[in-house]
Amino acid sequence: MTDDITTDSGKPRQTRTGLKATGTRKASAKSNRSRAREFALQALYQYLVGRNDPTDIDHFTRDLAGFHKADAAHYDALLHGSINESAELDALILPLLDRKMEEISPVEHAVMWIGVYEFKHCLDVPWRVVLNECIELAKEFGGTDGHKYVNAVLNGLAPSLRPAEVEADRATGKARP
Repeated sequence: MTDDITTDSGKPRQTRTGLKATGTRKASAKSNRSRAREFALQALYQYLVGRNDPTDIDHFTRDLAGFHKADAAHYDALLHGSINESAELDALILPLLDRKMEEISPVEHAVMWIGVYEFKHCLDVPWRVVLNECIELAKEFGGTDGHKYVNAVLNGLAPSLRPAEVEADRATGKARP
């Protein structure tokens, strides 16, 4: 099924199903890993804003409706890995910011933690998928243009954290310069 809009190559673009009017994915169209990222984002937000204990946050999050549909192992890795490596993740993010870390929205901060953590440790997830998933999280949960900021920071980090993968995509014309 196609719509009237064409791509740069002149071919019709496929209509995407499973999207809300805002362009974000409906819950029924999300993978278990996408759901895990959403729950990890909510948990990391609690950590950043409330400085709650990670174990308490974890227990609370696991009791939320729909958690059973999430990839629990991926959620665990994102939540506990991001918290345990928060200083290292921030050290990678900070040089790409145009403001102080304290001025970054906690939602965008948590999304960037997820992205950088996945770049570093989840090598089974292609870098472009990590980037896209983080942009989607920022669109759904962040401020109006927060996804653009997340995109710029993670796109800036990808070449140093996933050099072979990014270079291979550039060689085939799939990556943005």
